[in-house]
Amino acid sequence: MKEILDLQKSLFDSNITKSPTFRVAQLKKLKRVLKDHEPELLNAVHKDFMKGQFNTFLTEFSGLYLELDSYIKNVPKWSKSERAKTNLLNLPAKSYLIPEPLGVCLIIGAWNYPVSLSLAPVLAAIAAGNTVILKPSEITNHTSAVIAKMIRSNFDPSFFAVVQGGVQETTDLLAQHYDKIFFTGSVAVGKIVYQAAARHLTPVTLELGGKSPAIVAPDANLNIIVKRLVWGKFLNAGQTCIAPDYVYVHKSIEDQFLARLSKEIDHAQFALEKDNYAQIITTSHLERLIRLIDEQKLFKGGRYDMPSRFMEPTVLTGVTHSDKVMEDEIFGPIFPILTYNNIEEVISFVKSRPKPLALYLFTESNSLRKKVLTEVSFGGGAVNEVILQFANENLPFGGVGQSGMGAYHGEAGFRCFSHYKSILQKPTWFEPTLKYYPYKRWKESLLKNILRFS
Repeated sequence: MKEILDLQKSLFDSNITKSPTFRVAQLKKLKRVLKDHEPELLNAVHKDFMKGQFNTFLTEFSGLYLELDSYIKNVPKWSKSERAKTNLLNLPAKSYLIPEPLGVCLIIGAWNYPVSLSLAPVLAAIAAGNTVILKPSEITNHTSAVIAKMIRSNFDPSFFAVVQGGVQETTDLLAQHYDKIFFTGSVAVGKIVYQAAARHLTPVTLELGGKSPAIVAPDANLNIIVKRLVWGKFLNAGQTCIAPDYVYVHKSIEDQFLARLSKEIDHAQFALEKDNYAQIITTSHLERLIRLIDEQKLFKGGRYDMPSRFMEPTVLTGVTHSDKVMEDEIFGPIFPILTYNNIEEVISFVKSRPKPLALYLFTESNSLRKKVLTEVSFGGGAVNEVILQFANENLPFGGVGQSGMGAYHGEAGFRCFSHYKSILQKPTWFEPTLKYYPYKRWKESLLKNILRFS
């Protein structure tokens, strides 16, 4: 690991990665490599999750290709200096910002979307002109093995390297000194990464999680929003960091909502063989989910099969704040339904918990939309939709508080892996005497007037 790090530091110091032409060439190469290995990666994800081809392409590849095209198109523009205004006190001069890459970046991927959540931050790091060491998740071992083979056979490790392994290898990696660490995963591991980075004062981006609420107002269009909720909640069998974790439904429409919810789940016919579902990643994760099901509050589903690591979509009703299912992020196909009479109850509860990664509001009311979006803090979200804010590269993606720090996607990803040097450039043909000794009363008066009009 130290050898790879030294190789990358040497390459970065050569300045080759700072060239926009070099960056675009590497992104185009990565796109070709990804397309060439797409069938092998689809097969690997199937081995890890039993996910079908379209399901995997939709959730893993489509966003990556969009991001790649965006970076390839925009890197030359984003790499240029940015003009900044010069205040009156500094005239005559010009001010500008120079984006520069940070250096050697460690990226630690997540298991729930092992292709996308490993490679999406890699694209941003390369676009910004950095070198990359990628540590994919060892839990999805089939997919990680293909990613490692794909990168090692096509990229020089002095520019882009992959390190495989588990806890010990990750610990060893974190002991090194990087210029940037990007981590996607749980809050618990995020704290470990943050502590390791602090030893070297390394900047960190943490993409974590949390209990993301969905709120259904009485005026919501149930015909549409229930379809969207069911799709978003049970996508990847609920193993999505921005999936709606629980839903608050207005008491006046509870029965209608539950009836439509049950009907939509039946209509979707979630099953591994139908290319619309996924296995729970490990038996220990499945056992954890089973313990969250309160049989007394089971409205729908609840069946599971340990050998195939399958749990059907499960809905719990009559859920209260004190139930076990409301303690931590579920990260599985269990949907707790809570009811409310006044939106203040919901806002108060959400604000009493750690800030969520996402929030979803379903309403046709502009005043309610403004109230919730203004009063509740969360990473990002959607109104009358779920998940798809992640698919817009123009929206920075990231958490706040315990749900994460920093953001990426599109230009936000470029900025995430860049430092912007602030430059003030002055000519030498004119030099005012205001700042020089001796300090006089007239200089003080002049300075105050300048500040008044700045």
